[in-house]
Amino acid sequence: MTEWLIDLMEMLGAPGAGLAIALENLFPPLPSEVILPLAGFAASRGAMDLVAVLLWTTAGSVIGALALYWVGALLGRERTLALAARIPLLKVSDIAKTEAWFLKHGRKTVFFGRMIPIFRSLISVPAGVERMPLGVFTLLTTAGSLLWNTVFVLTGWTLGENWSLVETYVGMGTNAVIATVLLAVLVFVGVRLVERRKGRHAVGG
Repeated sequence: MTEWLIDLMEMLGAPGAGLAIALENLFPPLPSEVILPLAGFAASRGAMDLVAVLLWTTAGSVIGALALYWVGALLGRERTLALAARIPLLKVSDIAKTEAWFLKHGRKTVFFGRMIPIFRSLISVPAGVERMPLGVFTLLTTAGSLLWNTVFVLTGWTLGENWSLVETYVGMGTNAVIATVLLAVLVFVGVRLVERRKGRHAVGG
């Protein structure tokens, strides 16, 4: 993967880094934790301009997020509810609670969500489903992405040849996020199975 990114940046320069980040939003296996420090390292070697890297990677983040926003917007609330109704153990009321929570905390979620692995890409979809004002979504996404990108690009710039250390340490954080999500899913499924069992006993009784 690293060789592919290097070839892309050598061919396109800073716009190549922006393209890689845009694709990262759509294909999470392309981690920004690798792309951004590598771009910072390349800038430190004079292969790319640092400011251009920050601008292009942030533009890539916004473009990728907007693509997923429109996926959510095209999906819409009614289709989301229809899909939820078909998922075992998931209730339409769960979606309603999620909607209420997003309407209350959506702006903070979009901003800070840009800095959380996995959620960085996914958060754009519910924003589209709920039709968060496009200007607000774009502004929050730009601000959160610029902050996240700047930290990682400058880290790569500072570490130089050791830029790959970023992937190692951030990878630990990503694994922690994945483990937390899996635990939450298991708890959710367990609670629903218990509720279903109690419901059957109540009917049988």
